[in-house]
Amino acid sequence: MNDYHREQLEAILWVRDHLKRISRSDRVWLKRRIKNYLQFRKEVDQFLERHFSNLCTEKCYQDHYSACCSREGITTFFADVFINGLVSSDEEIERLVHVLSRPNVGMKCVYLGQQGCLWVVKPIVCVMFLCKPARKAVFAGNSSALKGWQGLKRREKRYTWPNQPVLFDALETHCIRAGHASSLMYLHNSPGLLRVKYLAMRKKQAALQEFRDNSRDRRSVAKGTNQ
Repeated sequence: MNDYHREQLEAILWVRDHLKRISRSDRVWLKRRIKNYLQFRKEVDQFLERHFSNLCTEKCYQDHYSACCSREGITTFFADVFINGLVSSDEEIERLVHVLSRPNVGMKCVYLGQQGCLWVVKPIVCVMFLCKPARKAVFAGNSSALKGWQGLKRREKRYTWPNQPVLFDALETHCIRAGHASSLMYLHNSPGLLRVKYLAMRKKQAALQEFRDNSRDRRSVAKGTNQ
């Protein structure tokens, strides 16, 4: 088993076991927590099905053109693993465990089966990646489709980009508090994303200090006027 398989397998097994340990009410709360994200993902899937399905199936899945699906290792956030675990059956989880427990001898992503991706909710990096030829083929002369995709890309950041409280960060925090650490917890490990958090915190602190200073100045002016 290579490092990528081991890293992925450890995350999936921990999520599987954690979700079995927690109470029914906690599980219901977590499913409610990801409800808006799942709706977003549904809209992404509908967009891709409408504009890219035929093109990408032929060029990438059938002809092995893709630089993404033909790679051994894809980027997965820990939140990807957690969300997928929440909505998957035991059988669907064990299918992932099975493929990670054996060598990947094919020239494709370990998660790519005969019927497509084995994940119920695919990793966000996979669904939001469109290669340059595909973008050119679909968006050239179709400003409406381009505008729709740009809107989805902006919405993606509401869940993944930690310049504000986001779902992926919250789910990592939930698991850390439950006693788990994983290299897939990029929102707690990635220097780049940690810097995004830091800068957002500094900006928030500066805005709060400015508000306090302005409030103090207004009180001083009011006090002087009343004397």
